[in-house]
Amino acid sequence: MAQATALFVVEKVKMKVRLADLVIEIKNKYEYVEELCRDYLTDAPCVDFFVECTDDEIEAERQDGEAEMPKGYLESLAVYRKICTRALDYDAFLVHSAVIELEGNAYAFLAKSGTGKSTHIALWRTTIGDKVQIINGDKPIYRYIDGILYAYGTPWCGKEGWQRNTRARLKALCYIERAEKNSIEKITPRESVMRMLKQVLIPKGADEVSKTLALVDRMLNDIQSWIVKCNISSEAALIAYNALKE
Repeated sequence: MAQATALFVVEKVKMKVRLADLVIEIKNKYEYVEELCRDYLTDAPCVDFFVECTDDEIEAERQDGEAEMPKGYLESLAVYRKICTRALDYDAFLVHSAVIELEGNAYAFLAKSGTGKSTHIALWRTTIGDKVQIINGDKPIYRYIDGILYAYGTPWCGKEGWQRNTRARLKALCYIERAEKNSIEKITPRESVMRMLKQVLIPKGADEVSKTLALVDRMLNDIQSWIVKCNISSEAALIAYNALKE
């Protein structure tokens, strides 16, 4: 048994990744983390911050009913949680969303699990064509740099594996709702805030919570918010596309 475990455990190996234009050193225990981050590895000489997770922090990521979840996968969740918490000091934060890039701009799609945000962005690819590129399918990072809010790809991207190591300026937030009839309407920051807070990673510390809420408030006042009511027809993507590109 000890020999089999050794195939999957790395004794405190340091690696560096570039995420959201931040260089982060990770001291990981399991090979899964390095393999997950392979598209984001860097040899940059300077580091913005360092993360390492204890066994207790790794085990804390296990959900009820997930007794067989591999330790490496759990470590990857714990590592990303720490990265996103530390990244708040650099005006960067995690919002559960799917992000596409179109003509240099990023469009974020948000919805409760099972609503169909992945289905909707797949419709954009099939309906609009190759000029639509997916930046991240589930857990992108958003970061302000010089007053501009960018959406960044990350290795944490959902079961479809949709991710690119790139960034684009965020132009719109789109909340997906299922409906028989396709429509899109703009909403105010006040109308957007409760929908947004359901998708933002809220850390535990009071100072980190304050930083997160400040970034959310800034985002909602800087970026247009829309409700996209849609079915699974190509018309759903076209109606949203025609409204958002203006």
